[in-house]
Amino acid sequence: MRPLLFSVLLLLTVATFNTQAAVSDVSRIYHEIPSLEKFDVCYGGGCAEIQQLALDVDEWQRIVSIFNAEENTSINALLENAVLEREQISNAIGVFEEIVGLKTGTSTDLAGTFDNASMSGQLDCNDEAINSTTYMHLMRRYGLIKLHEIEDLRTRNFFFTGWPHTTAVIHEIATGNRYAVDSWFFDNGTPATIVPFALWKSGYIPPESPLNHANQGTAQVSHSTE
Repeated sequence: MRPLLFSVLLLLTVATFNTQAAVSDVSRIYHEIPSLEKFDVCYGGGCAEIQQLALDVDEWQRIVSIFNAEENTSINALLENAVLEREQISNAIGVFEEIVGLKTGTSTDLAGTFDNASMSGQLDCNDEAINSTTYMHLMRRYGLIKLHEIEDLRTRNFFFTGWPHTTAVIHEIATGNRYAVDSWFFDNGTPATIVPFALWKSGYIPPESPLNHANQGTAQVSHSTE
């Protein structure tokens, strides 16, 4: 997705918040190269609020400790390890949210957006997708993610067939299979949902998500083509 198109679509999806980040800020955060000493996180809806953070040695070690599988270079092992790596990515994003939540006051972030938009520390799907992408770039840069590449964000619906919803995306290097990495479905600190992208695109919501037990209106209506 081109930077300008991504920025416009992202701003269009933020309909439940009163403030929005400048397009230039959104583009900058999305395309910057994060480091442990300096990276930006978004919250407040469509990056309405931006905070620059750093991770100390102990915080980063919490992430590193998740990626402790033994290496095996056989083809079958690589495929199996890719499944494991996705599980590790999922868990690591949850830990990132815990660490970042304490620094930004977003520990109270609840699943979804629609019923929670006015609550302090809330993130919408754009915030979640941008932050998850940043976290994965950090993991990839420092050698934790080895079997997947990080792609641009993707959005489903675009208002025409339901409420727009955005996710981070990765693909498995060995197979090219694409996966949505979506941390919007659950409260802060919960492992991210990682499912095949086509399944996510069809309107998938995890059965155990609080969104299935609350009145989310058109948030659950999701049928579109890429």
